[in-house]
Amino acid sequence: MKWLLAALVLAYAALHQDSWNWTNRTLVGGVLPAGLAYHAMYSIGAAVLMAILVKFAWPAELENVQPEPGVGEAAREEGGH
Repeated sequence: MKWLLAALVLAYAALHQDSWNWTNRTLVGGVLPAGLAYHAMYSIGAAVLMAILVKFAWPAELENVQPEPGVGEAAREEGGH
């Protein structure tokens, strides 16, 4: 699974180099230049890819953090939370 996710990240990084849009003068929706529209969709795709990475590749041991002894005691002594 990690190899598949790594390949997906590399493929997505390669898609960032959109040289085919450099000379494209098409307006998407009559407003956005094609390159800007491409990068807007690329940004949304990057957010989706990051969510997939967090869901399937996030190390579980990072979620099982125990507080260190002594941390937070000063706040409790001062009446804080």
